[in-house]
Amino acid sequence: MSPITVGIIAVIIFFILLFFRVPIAVAMGIVGVAGFAVLTSPNAAYQMVVSEIYSTFSSYTLSVIPMFVWMGFLAYYSGIGTGLYDLVYKLMGHLPGGLAIATQGTCALFGAICGSNTATAATIGAIALPEMRKYNYNDSLSTASVAAGGALGVLIPPSVIFIVYGIATEQSIGRLFVAGILPGLLLTAIYMITIYILVVRHPELGPPGAKSSWRERIAALRGGLFEVLAIFTLSLWGLFAGWFTPTEAGAIGSAGVLLIALFEKRMTWDKFFKSLADTTRTSAMIMLLVAGAVIFSRFIAVSRLPFAMASWAGSLTLPPFFVMIIILMIYFILGCFIDALALILLTIPIFYPVVVNILGYDPIWFGVVSVLVVAMGVITPPVGMNVFIIKGVAKDIPLETIFKGIWPFVIALTVCILLIIIFPQIATFLPSLMYGN
Repeated sequence: MSPITVGIIAVIIFFILLFFRVPIAVAMGIVGVAGFAVLTSPNAAYQMVVSEIYSTFSSYTLSVIPMFVWMGFLAYYSGIGTGLYDLVYKLMGHLPGGLAIATQGTCALFGAICGSNTATAATIGAIALPEMRKYNYNDSLSTASVAAGGALGVLIPPSVIFIVYGIATEQSIGRLFVAGILPGLLLTAIYMITIYILVVRHPELGPPGAKSSWRERIAALRGGLFEVLAIFTLSLWGLFAGWFTPTEAGAIGSAGVLLIALFEKRMTWDKFFKSLADTTRTSAMIMLLVAGAVIFSRFIAVSRLPFAMASWAGSLTLPPFFVMIIILMIYFILGCFIDALALILLTIPIFYPVVVNILGYDPIWFGVVSVLVVAMGVITPPVGMNVFIIKGVAKDIPLETIFKGIWPFVIALTVCILLIIIFPQIATFLPSLMYGN
């Protein structure tokens, strides 16, 4: 058999393993090792696994992951999200659908210190859903708005997925973080407009809340925004300005969140140890995924499957734009079944060379668009991780009710992606402004 045939068979076997619920990292590792052994030799496969895993996990670059993950969990357990929600609610809660609109703003702000879609959805869901129930919001709108808003955590920096994408493609993590700012704000605005239109057309979905006085708004501004600005200035601005490496920025951000939580007496020993345990668990999961993806990517490279796909893409008479749309459709379909982080690691060895080297797209722009497309996967059935997170928060609401309310937000995500494809400067302007071309 030719290497390409072996590669195709291996990919089919990989999806069969997923169908039987084999963990994605394990499936990638098994297929990668077996495929590499078939194309070379068992001894060469053994040497590849040993050298790749050692070089990957001894890399200083990878230490950025636990730093930003811990920063997110510290923010989660310290209750910073409560102050943010109170701030945005007092500013927007009086609008039609104001509580759901405020939820999007809170998710965006919390995402700026968290970097995780699941932590964002869990934190804001626990705060916002009881408030929306108090004001008789429709269950489908309230739960779906939090699930969709949680997806902002993977786009607005610091994003764990951007970190992993940057490591996998050897792109600047700082550039990727900056590139996510405007698309993140754009998606937040589109979400808000979507909710406003829905509630104006169907007022029973989300009655407006009480209007706050300007004194209450200013008080909430002082209490809710301080933490975010302080943490952003401490870590992310230092990274953007070139003062810190990504790992140092994550460490400083974690220390900043911890100091603020201690100063405001929001952190207990129990919460502190829980943040460490969750960080260890999440970081180990990510590291295992990275290990599986590295092994799988080495096999994919030896199989020459990416080169065959690159040749196929180059031979198409379609313009690059349409080829890009086909690739994004594949991302969307796979995202319905595979976790966002795993999907990025799985597809980078296959699609990245095609998109950057053959189609000629900017790698930073492709990172932003990829993250947006996989963000759909965290809210679409059947996997929809954020939906299951919200189901855990609102146990009495059926999954079908949550998924029913998701589709307007999927349309909003599609609009955002199309705008960034048509106007790539939305993603590339700030990086070129801050770092140059």
